[in-house]
Amino acid sequence: MSIESFITKYGLAAIFLGAGFEGETSVVTGGLLAHQNLLPLVGTGIAAATGSFAADQLFFFLGRRYRDTARVRRMTERPAFTRALQTLDRHPTAFILGFRFLYGLRTISPVAIGTSHVPARTFVVLNAISATVWAAVFTAIGYLFGDRVLALLGGHHSKLVGIAILAGVVAAIFIGLRVWRRYRTRA
Repeated sequence: MSIESFITKYGLAAIFLGAGFEGETSVVTGGLLAHQNLLPLVGTGIAAATGSFAADQLFFFLGRRYRDTARVRRMTERPAFTRALQTLDRHPTAFILGFRFLYGLRTISPVAIGTSHVPARTFVVLNAISATVWAAVFTAIGYLFGDRVLALLGGHHSKLVGIAILAGVVAAIFIGLRVWRRYRTRA
């Protein structure tokens, strides 16, 4: 199996997972690979939006379900968690629409929102809107600026650079999941 056919077969799944657990790097890489005609542009955007949406919904419902557990209570003591809740209290709609664009609050925010009194339906709708806009923006960045990024990173080896970035993102996700599982079994 060639590298191109491997990306064509598994690339959208990698973008889905990367958008949910890593973020912008995998989505920009997906846009870059769409720019190189290795992935469909619309499919890349949809995979990014659904991956981000699904992960945030999962974290929201985990926060909602386990808000009274010791682990979530420990999370509430972190400054980022407190900052997320304070901002959520002042501007709930704007915060839900924008948290994924805020560095340092992207991962913890859905859990924080889950511990709040924001209705699940409200979060689902606003999360879907936000995930769609976020995916469109970062996929477009990779697609529109792909030539410039590739020229900076690798010149004539442009496909290999895109593949290497995507492979790195997928490897980071699997390593992160493995570390998380070990942590969970020890806890």
